Amino acid sequence: MKHWQIEQLAWDRFDPARVDPAIVPLVKAAAMVERNGTDYALYLNGVFHDDPDFRAAADRWAAEEVQHGEALGRWARLADPGWDFAAAFARFKDGYKIPLDAPASVRGSRTGELIARCMVETGTSSYYTALAESTQEPLLRQICQQIAADEFRHFKLFYDHMRRYLARERIGLLRRMRIAAGRIGESEDDELAYAWYCGNEPSDIPYARARCSAAYMAGAMSCYRFRHIERGMGMVFKAVGLPPRGRISELAARSAWQLMQLRRRLLARRVRPVAGGTRMQMQAGTGRG
Repeated sequence: MKHWQIEQLAWDRFDPARVDPAIVPLVKAAAMVERNGTDYALYLNGVFHDDPDFRAAADRWAAEEVQHGEALGRWARLADPGWDFAAAFARFKDGYKIPLDAPASVRGSRTGELIARCMVETGTSSYYTALAESTQEPLLRQICQQIAADEFRHFKLFYDHMRRYLARERIGLLRRMRIAAGRIGESEDDELAYAWYCGNEPSDIPYARARCSAAYMAGAMSCYRFRHIERGMGMVFKAVGLPPRGRISELAARSAWQLMQLRRRLLARRVRPVAGGTRMQMQAGTGRG
């Protein structure tokens, strides 16, 4: 059962005067990724085909993810009345596919799959917390706070099932760390870049992963503060079986923060807005990444 319903949100509090135009493209991209939760549930149901408890949990999770996408899409339509969420999502679904019929996890084990899901929930819970604290628009803040709370719960859901499978599969710490690092690195894969493209660029402009990824990442990174990275790093450490608090976790968080700031500055130099719209272009190079 969902912990909240879209109609319970304070839609009458939407304040167009407080909308930051730089955030709108981020919300559009996020709406499509979240709305695509049904496909991920199909994939997970295939991977865990003989685990009815997890399959039921994955279906409930997907219903909440879809609701996240619907709420974000509805807000984006208020912020940009000319935007067609349904058409943008149809483009995204047509061009971005995940292996729905995979008979086993692409991570090599069920434990690995659940570690990867923990990484996703770590990233989304941190991101929506950061987005909520970055916006002055009251409705968007409420939406992001609700989503962030769901994502923290989803982390615990996948973590609890991961512990159950780890007791059976017993994969080592180094392998768990490699899986986690690999999934974190995929934050710049085609999914978010293509969602940005479908949400913010017309279809007559050819998709270029490098351009779209740079535009998305430059905007998203600007929302973060160190506290978001610090909390996220603790969740990463917990998922792989390391102490979530302590000197090593703190050093890792500070290193990740410094790297993010460096990347944000580099991306900001490479990306510039296109006159007359919300699209972003790289100053050099538009080839497929």
